[in-house]
Amino acid sequence: MSTLLRPLALAAALVAAGALAPTAQAAPADQSTEILAAIQRDLGLNAAQAEDRLSADRTSSDTARDLRKRLDDRFGGAWIDASGTLTVGVTTQADLAQVGRGRGRLVQRSEHDLDAVKSTLDRNVAKAPKSVPGWYVDLPTNTVVVKSQPEKLSAARAFVAASGVDAAAVRYVATTEAPRPLIDVVGGNAYNIGSGTRCSVGFSVNGGFITAGHCGTTGASTSNPSGSFRGSSFPGNDYAWVQVAAGNTPRGLVNNYSGGTVSVAGSQDAAVGATVCRSGSTTGWHCGTIQARNSSVSYPQGTVTGLIQTTVCAEPGDSGGSLLAGTQAQGVTSGGSGNCSSGGTTYFQPVNEILQTYGLTLVTGGGGTPNPPTGCATAEARYTGSLAAGGQVYQPNNSYYQSTVSGAHVGCLVGPTGADFDLYLQKWNGSSWAVVAKGDSPGANETVTYNGTAGYYRFQVHAYSGSGSYTLGVTNP
Repeated sequence: MSTLLRPLALAAALVAAGALAPTAQAAPADQSTEILAAIQRDLGLNAAQAEDRLSADRTSSDTARDLRKRLDDRFGGAWIDASGTLTVGVTTQADLAQVGRGRGRLVQRSEHDLDAVKSTLDRNVAKAPKSVPGWYVDLPTNTVVVKSQPEKLSAARAFVAASGVDAAAVRYVATTEAPRPLIDVVGGNAYNIGSGTRCSVGFSVNGGFITAGHCGTTGASTSNPSGSFRGSSFPGNDYAWVQVAAGNTPRGLVNNYSGGTVSVAGSQDAAVGATVCRSGSTTGWHCGTIQARNSSVSYPQGTVTGLIQTTVCAEPGDSGGSLLAGTQAQGVTSGGSGNCSSGGTTYFQPVNEILQTYGLTLVTGGGGTPNPPTGCATAEARYTGSLAAGGQVYQPNNSYYQSTVSGAHVGCLVGPTGADFDLYLQKWNGSSWAVVAKGDSPGANETVTYNGTAGYYRFQVHAYSGSGSYTLGVTNP
């Protein structure tokens, strides 16, 4: 358990340093040889190119998140192309200079506009014909793509017209894909549901693991590991979480099907175009890129919205498995089309949405106790306050705390509705405070988890936009 420091000489130095906004960043974790080998195999890169691509993806994803906040409704989306180059869409000529020379592209519609078109289609899902397997925001073309069976494009156009969206914002793509939930499959490590159905562990959380919602309904029992579904949603969403019985220890690891594991470091969202890899027991470890986020997919059982669309292949037997960008958790396998011989499209339920829905905490770094406190609901300490737009505060109580052992540092921030509050975890590196984990999504609620060594830590709450009261729950080793 952590202890607050008293105002000694060291405290004076730390507090003085805290007067400045955090600028130092923690060095990224080394990529495992298994991740690099799979990327080389599936993307046709050599070892140096694979390392460079992952490093560039991390930098580009951070840049994209920052510009999304700064540009707000003038932001036209950001994506990484096949060469690894980040492009940022903006809706005004004046903003081209803000995003950097050669990186900006003037677009007609903002990301908010495109999301609004897609949301309207989502609300009219009952009008979608079976010949339309899904739709998604396509940032590089600044349109919303509606997929359709080749011979039934007129039905797709009728669906769009009936939804009342701007037809000029929609582009049609003919496809023969027929997505289906990958129920009879195992991704990551296998587990069984009821009397024989198999699925896969997505990612470990404190107390259990998350997986695909179509794998089991709330209350269903599991074996290997033993447990029960505490929550499940499908269709509409495709997520669930399983609480495991005593004796089962969740670990922050993913099976790489090469005789080893990949250590999970966190769950920072990767940008569109970023390289990702999937673990599944049918086809093993495969890699590709993110094509789109917030994709809607129509399965025979109903439509699922908000999915990550990728070029990673999958086959029956891979359902529920883990999707990673480097060592950052991205999603759990929902369904798809194609196979790993000819290629295909696979969809993933985003990890952070699952964690926020059920108040769960991701287990990182390969460790974790069987049933420690989870999320905001059972945080060891709580801090409240109020911030005006642009304001910031350090917790605990404008100070910091000391951890004498290694373990997970968890912060769960709940901010005011309609605001954008961010949460940063900082560690003292001997001369300054360095940001080691952050939650900076364009919303009021954030969760960060960091598996750290002994040292001095503090949380920073920043009101990026909007004002109001917040609550911060903190759990430390």
